[in-house]
Amino acid sequence: MIELPVLDNSGKKVDALSIDEAQLGGEVRPALLKQAYVMFHANRRQGSARTKSRGMVEGSTRKLYRQKGTGNARAGTVRTPIRKGGGVTFAKDADTGKWRQRMPRKMRRLANRNALLAKLVDGEVKCIDSLDLDTPRTKDMKKVLEACGVDRTCLIALATDQRGAALSARNIDNVRTIRIDQLNAFELLNHRYLVVDKATLESFLDGSAFSTDGKDVA
Repeated sequence: MIELPVLDNSGKKVDALSIDEAQLGGEVRPALLKQAYVMFHANRRQGSARTKSRGMVEGSTRKLYRQKGTGNARAGTVRTPIRKGGGVTFAKDADTGKWRQRMPRKMRRLANRNALLAKLVDGEVKCIDSLDLDTPRTKDMKKVLEACGVDRTCLIALATDQRGAALSARNIDNVRTIRIDQLNAFELLNHRYLVVDKATLESFLDGSAFSTDGKDVA
């Protein structure tokens, strides 16, 4: 069992949360985490890269010089593929699907939980007693993060009804917020710390944070 300290807004320990490693995969699995990270990263590609043929690039269609009598090789327009700035011989449109990757749903869900286990093992999870802020204030959220020892990039996982906390954190440098039901291995591994309150973390661990309408969730 992992004993995770629960802190108040001033950084003092007020409780502890026992987490069973078996819920999160039992042990950290680097190969699984790498596969999930590469998949998430590849699937974020916009897919707008493409090349232009000689008919798409800008330039005159005038023949550069007469065919014979100059001593030079024959030449057509400046848009010919053999000239700098010309078109590409076999131009291709973007194929957005060729780099997309997939993982089985059970593997993806296990990777998300295993990334959380890796954070817990490294002591990079800051569990707060409550992150409910009635009045959104960036200054209040900064004080909470500083009191908890957050000095690097930070991911704040919030429940859907914690709008005040989301608004308070959105203007802080190197801090990103995410809904707890969208927490994934890519975002966890991209940030040094995870900040979450006790109730929200418990909802992730017991699965109550995820919808049951048949949609593909974490």
